[in-house]
Amino acid sequence: MAHVSVDGTRSQTVRQHLLGTAALAEQFAQPFEACSQARLAGLLHDVGKYSCAFQRRLAGSADRVDHSTAGAQEAWRLRQPEVAFAVAGHHGGLPDGGSRTDPPDAGTLFGRQNKDVPNYSAWHDEIELPEASHPARIPRDNFSTSFYIRMLYSCLVDADYQDTETFMLGTAAPRDGYTSLPHLLERLEQHIAPWWAAKTALNEKRCEILRACLDAGRTCDSGLYTLTVPTGGGKTVSSLSFALTHAVAQEKKRIIYVIPYTSIIDQTAAVFQEILGDENVIEHHSGIDYSVPENDVDPAHYRKALATENWDAPVIVTTAVQFFESLYSSRSARCRKLHNIADSVVIFDEAQTLPVNYLRPCVAAIGQLVQYYGVTAVLCTATQPALQPLFAELAPALSMREICPDTNAMYDFFRRTTLHMAGELTEEGLAGQLNAALQALCVVNRRATAQRLYAMLEPEGRYCLTTLLYPADRKRLLKEIRARLKNDLPCRVVSTSLIEAGVDVDFPAAWREEAGLDSVLQTAGRCNREGKYPAENCIVTVFRLQGQRVPAMIRPNVDAARMVMDSFADPAQPDAIEAYFSFFRAVKGNAALDKNQIMDMFCKGYQGCIFPFSSAAEKFHLIDTNTVTVYLPVDHGIDMLDDLRAGQVNRTLYRQLGQYSVSIYPEHLRKLLDAGAVEPVDESSYILTDRTLYDRSIGLSLDVETGNGIFI
Repeated sequence: MAHVSVDGTRSQTVRQHLLGTAALAEQFAQPFEACSQARLAGLLHDVGKYSCAFQRRLAGSADRVDHSTAGAQEAWRLRQPEVAFAVAGHHGGLPDGGSRTDPPDAGTLFGRQNKDVPNYSAWHDEIELPEASHPARIPRDNFSTSFYIRMLYSCLVDADYQDTETFMLGTAAPRDGYTSLPHLLERLEQHIAPWWAAKTALNEKRCEILRACLDAGRTCDSGLYTLTVPTGGGKTVSSLSFALTHAVAQEKKRIIYVIPYTSIIDQTAAVFQEILGDENVIEHHSGIDYSVPENDVDPAHYRKALATENWDAPVIVTTAVQFFESLYSSRSARCRKLHNIADSVVIFDEAQTLPVNYLRPCVAAIGQLVQYYGVTAVLCTATQPALQPLFAELAPALSMREICPDTNAMYDFFRRTTLHMAGELTEEGLAGQLNAALQALCVVNRRATAQRLYAMLEPEGRYCLTTLLYPADRKRLLKEIRARLKNDLPCRVVSTSLIEAGVDVDFPAAWREEAGLDSVLQTAGRCNREGKYPAENCIVTVFRLQGQRVPAMIRPNVDAARMVMDSFADPAQPDAIEAYFSFFRAVKGNAALDKNQIMDMFCKGYQGCIFPFSSAAEKFHLIDTNTVTVYLPVDHGIDMLDDLRAGQVNRTLYRQLGQYSVSIYPEHLRKLLDAGAVEPVDESSYILTDRTLYDRSIGLSLDVETGNGIFI
C-alpha cells in the first residue's frame, strides 16, 4: 500500500501510485522534451514504500521511515543523477550534492547514497523501468543542468501531489474549466474594439502602440523581447495584447505577468479581470489568500486555490519575489509550479526594478527559460534597464527585439513634463512649495521624512503613502486621492517610492528627492499623465533635503543620475536612460550584480559541493533586509490576532494576517519594545499592543515615546 484514505475504507497500492505519478510527470515534462526522465522519476520516487518498515508505518507504527532514499539510490545506480536529485528531494526538498566522502547522515545526495535503507526489493516484481536520457536540447554545463534538475523536480512533485490528491478525494480535483486562450483573445478584442475610433492625438498614438503589439504577437516567433512604452502610452493593455495574440499564434499554455511590488499588483490584476473574467486571472503573492473555507463547494473558488499551488491557470499575476525565488528554491511547495512556466509568455513589468544584487542570476534564469523551455519573455517598462550586455554574456544565443516602433519618436510625443533641478531645500521650504499648489505629489526616500512633511501640509486633502500603512489602508487612501484629483479638489500627497511603479494617478506638478534616474522618471510619469497641460507648465522638481545624506543603498543610483543629467539635455530620452543603467552597473561592479555568488555556486561548486541546491536557496532572497513584521490590531486583523495568541497557527492564518502587517527596521523595533508597545510572536514578528501608535492616515508611528525618567 502507498496510501490509505482518511476514513480507512480505501487504499492505493504503491504500483498504482507510481504508475499514476509517472504518467502525469511524463505529461508535464513534454514541453522541454524530458518525458523519459520524468517518467523514470515518477516510477522510482516511492519504491521505498515497498519495504516492510513502511508498510508497518502505514498500519500505524510510530517509527519514521525514509522512503525517498531508496529511489534515489536506484536512479544513481542507473547513472541518472538528475533523476536521483528529484527523487531524493520530493518530500524534504532538493539536497546539496555534497561530495563522495559525505557520511550517511549528511543530508546530501552523496551522503544518501551511503545510507542503509530497509529492504524494498519487491518493486522489481511490479515495476518495469524505461530507458531514459537527458534532453538533447539542454546543455550539460553545470548551470543549465542545475536549472533542468529543478524543472524535472517540479514535474515529479506536482505529479506526486496530484495523484495523491485524486486518490484522497476519491475524484480528480476541479482543475479544468478555464476559458481557452483563443476565447480570451476574443474577449480582449471586444474590449479594445471601441478604442480604434480614437478622437485625440494622444489616443491615436496609444492605438499605434497597441496595434504594433497585436501585429508583433501574431507574427513574431518565441524569443526575448523588449516593450519600451513611455508613461501614458497604455503599456498594461498593450503588453497583454501582445501576450495573448502571441500565446494563441505560438500555441503557448499561459501568460505570466511578473510585477515588482504587491502594492500595485491588485491594480493590474483588476484590469485583467475586467477584460478576461475574474475566474481566469490568478493572483499569487503574499497579499492574496485563496484558501477554501470548510464546506465551500464552489468549483471556481477551489480552482483558484489549486492554481496558486502550481500555476495551471491561463493568466497568472505574481511578484518578482515569488517568480525568481521559486526558480532558485529547493522546496517542493515553491518548485511545484516551475514546469508550468514552460511554454508560457512571461511579461516582466517595470523591468528596471529587477533587483541589482541578484541581476545576474535573474537574467541567467530568463535566458534558460527562453532558450530551452519554450518561454517568450518580454521586458516591459518606460525605462529599459539596458540588459543586452548581460544577456550577451549569460545567454549569447539570444538577441533582444523591440516591439514598439521608433521609441525615440514615441518619447518625444509622450513627453509630458519638464525636469527642474532645485538644489537644496529645507523641509519647511519644501512643505511651503507643496502647500502653494492645489494638487501636488512629492516622493521622498525615507518613511520618516514623509511623515514629517505630511504634518506640515494644509489639513484639507493631505495624504501620506508609505509601507508603514497596512495594504487595505493604502488602497483606501489611493481611492480617495484619485477621486480628489478627478474633481479638482485640494490633494497634496507625500509618498515613498511605492507610488512610482505603475500606480495610476495624474498630478499637475511633482517633486522628487534625489534618487536614481529611473525613479525620477517614474515620478514624472505620475505628473500630467493624460497630457492636459503643456509639458513646459508641468514641472517635476528634483531636490535634495538640507541636512540629510543620500541613503547608502541608493548612493550609486544618485551618482549615476547626476552624471546623466549633466551630460544629456533631455535625461528622459532612451539614450540617456541606457547610459544611466550602463554607468550605474559599472559603478556597482560586476560582483555586485550577484552579491551572494549564486552563479558561482552552481557553475564552480560551493565548499567542495556539487549542485548546492539547498545552500543556494538559503542565500537567494530578493528582499534582503533585516526587517521584522508587526501585526496590527485593526479591522478583521483583531480576531485573527486573537486566534494567533490562542495558538491556532497555520499557513492560511499567516497569509491572511499579511494584509494587516507592516515591516520595520531593528532600530524602530527597539523603540517599540522600550515603550512596551509590542509583544513578540517569534523572533521576526510582533503584535502591536498600543493601538494609539497606528494612525490610519500615516501608518505606524516612527516617533515613539519611550517613557520619562523620575529622579528622586
